[in-house]
Amino acid sequence: MRIVFMGTPQFAVPSCEVLLGLRGEKHNSKHEAATSAADHTAAASAAAATDHVSPKHEVVLVVTRPDAVRSRGKHREPSPVKLCAQEHGLPVLETSKVPRDVIDQIHEAAPDIIVVAAYGAIIPDEVLELPRLCCINVHASLLPRWRGAAPLQRAILAGDTRAGVSIMRVVSELDAGPFCLQKELAIGTSSADELTQRVAELGADALLKALDDIEAGCVQWTEQDSTQVTYAHKIKKAEMLLDPTVAAVENSLRVQASTDAAPARVCIAGKSLRVFAARAVDEGDLSSSAGMYAAGVVAGHSGEVFIDTGRVFLGCVRGAFEILELRPDGKKTMSAKAWAAGMRDRNSSWEKL
Repeated sequence: MRIVFMGTPQFAVPSCEVLLGLRGEKHNSKHEAATSAADHTAAASAAAATDHVSPKHEVVLVVTRPDAVRSRGKHREPSPVKLCAQEHGLPVLETSKVPRDVIDQIHEAAPDIIVVAAYGAIIPDEVLELPRLCCINVHASLLPRWRGAAPLQRAILAGDTRAGVSIMRVVSELDAGPFCLQKELAIGTSSADELTQRVAELGADALLKALDDIEAGCVQWTEQDSTQVTYAHKIKKAEMLLDPTVAAVENSLRVQASTDAAPARVCIAGKSLRVFAARAVDEGDLSSSAGMYAAGVVAGHSGEVFIDTGRVFLGCVRGAFEILELRPDGKKTMSAKAWAAGMRDRNSSWEKL
């Protein structure tokens, strides 16, 4: 089938690649069940080693957002999807919206299907009517839960244990169309970035299967249950700031859901830093003698810090959490143990920035 692909970030790259025959469908259950960074790395290596296959479809046009500042530097960079498209000689349209001239070029491409994967802008109704068959979206949630811009981060913040992907038909209302296929995995301890890549790989597999069903005329669409809808609004930086007045579990989830765009930050002993990894201390551990004395000292004592044998514990209004990896402003990322070695006082305080 002739396909117009619309996508922008790294999340969309596996879906673009699978359309080009650069990766095959993966049927390894361990890939879907991976929950740790090590599991993710192994799964990514396995994906990279997958033999190229003959593409089943023809990508006739790629639409992506324009070059933008995407990292800590100030220079503008092309989107990951643009880089992928250029590497494989695909025609690329760059646009932050979908104006008349872009609509005309999509029409001229005569697509059978339009595939959307995190494009990053509203797609006009007129575009939805252009393909011969339909316009589908690779959405990073188990719809109807988490419609919107930040489904995976919202899933982590809410304490969800499962995440996934839905292949849905695009309609006028945001992420409200019926879906034909869903795949899920356990969130585990994956950071937001790790989870995004895992779900992106899952989405590429699901996309290929959905396209086969659509082309064969055997696709079955399931309407979303409107009573179960939740919205994943865009993450604001202030939401990721660590706060002694909230529970330790919530603070640890903020760290897990944080990204470069919205980092988990905190002020300890008057110095600001970013936290990359942390864990809430289980109440059962606090009552044991298994090295949890330090956590017990500050548990329930909002704003207190206790450092013991290189371990850093922060007290919250409910419970305590341990910082595992951090980066002081202006310095390199380091383990909590390395940072604690430079602290003179075992007892200090922490506060929200």
